[in-house]
Amino acid sequence: MTELSKTYNPKEHEQRLYHWWESEGYFKPETLIAKGVATKDGARFCITMPPPNVTGILHLGHAMTAAIEDLMTRYYRMRGFETLFLPGSDHAGIATQNVVERELAKEGLTRHDLGRAAFIEKCWEWKGKTHARITDQHRQLGISCDWERERFTLDPGLSRAVRTAFHTLYERGLIYRGPYMVNWCPRCESAISDLEVEPTEHDSHLWHVRYPVVGEAWSGPQHPWGSGRWAEGATTFIEMATTRPETILGDSGVAVHPTDPRWQALIGKTAVLPAIGRLIPIVADEVVEPEFGTGAVKVTPAHDPTDYEIGARHNLLQVDVMTPTGHMNEDAGPYAGLERYACRKAIVADFEKEGLLVKVEPYHHTVGHCQRCDTIIEPRISTQWFVRARPLAEAAIRVVRDGTMRIIPDRFEKTWFHWMENIRDWCISRQLWWGHRIPVWYCQDCDHQWSAVEDPTQCPKCGSSMIVQDEDVLDTWFSSGLWPFSTLGWPDETADMQRFFPTDMRETGYDILFFWVARETMLSLALLDHAPYHTVYLHGLIRNERGEKISKSMPDAWKYDPLYIIDEYGTDALRYTLSTSSTPGNDMNLDPRRLEGARNFANKIWQAARFILMNVKDSNLTGFRQTEGLHDLSGLELEDRWILSRVERLTGDVFALMETQQYGEAGRRVRDFLWDEFCDWYIEASKVRLYAGDAGAPVDKDTPRLVLLTVLERALRLLHPFMPFVTEALWQALPSAVKQGEALIIAPWPMQNPALLDDEAEAQMALLMDLIRGIRNVRSEYNVEAGRRVAATVAAGASTPLIEARRAVLTFLAHLDADALEIVTACEPVAQSASVLAGDVVVYLPLAGLVDLDAERARLNKALENLEGRINASRQRLAGPFAEKARPDVVQRERENLAAMETEAAQVREQLARLS
Repeated sequence: MTELSKTYNPKEHEQRLYHWWESEGYFKPETLIAKGVATKDGARFCITMPPPNVTGILHLGHAMTAAIEDLMTRYYRMRGFETLFLPGSDHAGIATQNVVERELAKEGLTRHDLGRAAFIEKCWEWKGKTHARITDQHRQLGISCDWERERFTLDPGLSRAVRTAFHTLYERGLIYRGPYMVNWCPRCESAISDLEVEPTEHDSHLWHVRYPVVGEAWSGPQHPWGSGRWAEGATTFIEMATTRPETILGDSGVAVHPTDPRWQALIGKTAVLPAIGRLIPIVADEVVEPEFGTGAVKVTPAHDPTDYEIGARHNLLQVDVMTPTGHMNEDAGPYAGLERYACRKAIVADFEKEGLLVKVEPYHHTVGHCQRCDTIIEPRISTQWFVRARPLAEAAIRVVRDGTMRIIPDRFEKTWFHWMENIRDWCISRQLWWGHRIPVWYCQDCDHQWSAVEDPTQCPKCGSSMIVQDEDVLDTWFSSGLWPFSTLGWPDETADMQRFFPTDMRETGYDILFFWVARETMLSLALLDHAPYHTVYLHGLIRNERGEKISKSMPDAWKYDPLYIIDEYGTDALRYTLSTSSTPGNDMNLDPRRLEGARNFANKIWQAARFILMNVKDSNLTGFRQTEGLHDLSGLELEDRWILSRVERLTGDVFALMETQQYGEAGRRVRDFLWDEFCDWYIEASKVRLYAGDAGAPVDKDTPRLVLLTVLERALRLLHPFMPFVTEALWQALPSAVKQGEALIIAPWPMQNPALLDDEAEAQMALLMDLIRGIRNVRSEYNVEAGRRVAATVAAGASTPLIEARRAVLTFLAHLDADALEIVTACEPVAQSASVLAGDVVVYLPLAGLVDLDAERARLNKALENLEGRINASRQRLAGPFAEKARPDVVQRERENLAAMETEAAQVREQLARLS
């Protein structure tokens, strides 16, 4: 047996154990079969790691996902399933390109200076630098994934899968190219999806402007823009409000609600767009909200999604007045070349000069930002590639509705249905260089357009070699959406594809349910006619102890860095805290005290195991059978039967919880058992026999030793998925006779043995524990020194045989004086004593042996006098004007304080009565 150090030091074990697990091949499904842990045709479990970005460093969201996914994997591995936890990383198109461009900018270069091919090489160099760091960070978390199967979204195999998927959907007419209103990031110079737009609160302004309304004879302004006389001669104006004055230059109409009496007379009339002089119609449309602003709205079809729809209904012009970088183009007239916000400032000043700015109001609203670079996005019309999402969404709705795919917690099914039923076509093209280039080619001779999986050399229609590939790349979520099957070898029918698809579980944060899970589900159903997994398990977001979102700008952000937490508390403490501190779909507040508690728990188990091993060095282990544990139950005392029953009950409860994905509760149950029942009660009770001297009748010490080993080994197996390092280190230190197999990571998951459930022992031990707790409470109440043993009289009634049999345990754990302990069936109440009642048993503790009676009476009378004075003052306050004038919450606090003082006074009177 290995001798354990006094305390658990994670740094001495984590790296060593992980290297050993990996070198032994325990993470590989083939090893499980070779060692007989799993069978080739038996149950299997497969989960694919959500691919972290190659640009990223580990954050708590990654750690939460890794902890829960590895918990699942370790559980099913121990259950005898052929398990595959498949890792990988994502190329993160926009994020990676932004990082590399920033690096180039330090050298005074842009990607255009390098050219596409050289820039992509730079991106690959960056990936090479960051990849090892990402995998090392995940290894530090102890995740048991098969690193030999690691995938990257730009690997040749996955790139072929992406092309195959695109080509298949293109041929079915589910992918098309066309002009559409998109979210445009001027910094990234690319379209981004709705889900990549981060809504952000802004304090801004609402500018009220007015346009002249003119008749058919109007021949244009008589004075130049900026003269201050541009609108001379106009007698009628239509007023509207805008949050984006720079887009005025793209207006092609004004819209009002058809029933709004303020503007009905102007419907069908013509307004003049200031600065440009463009004649624009005034139209009626029911989408206009009469309550907003003046009830009239400017319509800019090329720069607003709602206006785009209005423009389509009324056949209005689409005038794009911006460049891809957010500057004003030639259609912006006198403002061409200005950056959009410089234009805003200039046009507002000119409107004021021309008398067309009515007023400016403060306005708080939500503005979309690019999720990657935080630039304010610009809605604009752009020619892009799209997936027709509705046909794909219908299948995704069906598999959740019919139960083929479960979402945990199920309240998110409503969110799923709402999103899917209101889905818009998915913009999948990005104006980037790093990523999967869209596999579409154009013939420059005959204008033919086609998609292909392999690079063509000539046009399939006319045979010309003058062909060019589309410049855009695919949205990163397109390749990520293929992850559950592209990583297994699709489109080829590989052995992994046959064995492990569909996978079993997608574990992720609820915030990317539609970002990613929806994409995976839609694409899997479209391409393979099968849901990608049968269960979606959603965890919540991690906030700080104050419930605030954790961000890099926080002054104490460093303490939420997983690598700092691992260094300070150990990996097991982090994993246990993340997996047991919340429930599915709910956010958790990460209080450092929880991490301290988890670290203390690991050390508690360590010290308990150290105590056990120190006391079993010379034990006779012949009473232990490796596959079943103890098989000779004849010599068991009450506490032995109790703890064996409790660990069996725990085994059944944890199995039921794990099978229903209630992982947090399962982990909490194991902790409560180990700390509260095994360490605090059974180990302490076992010391009565273990510490017994040689004098008197011989004491059986081997039985409690065997029970200690039995229960510890079982609990380590139950705890292993939550705290893999400390449990493996301790399991390896156990005698070989009490464990099965060569490593805890592949040891069999324990199953409940109903024959060892002992309701009688649990009830009897509960009675004994209640008595001991009660005696300890009295000792604490009277401040009795911890080492002082006190006299007691026990009126045990029908439980007399039980109490008599466990006299030694009662004496030891309650710190009673063995020579002054009297156990009787019944007796009269003992004068001047404290009493403890449990079931039909009463324990009398003579107070003369606990305290100085005169001094205690004086202390209690003084305390009672003080309490009664405060109680009277509180009653008077509540009976006076205070109760009517003070805030209700203040009055309620006063009432609660009075009730607490009255309870305390009653307790003091009860203590005084005992002393009389």
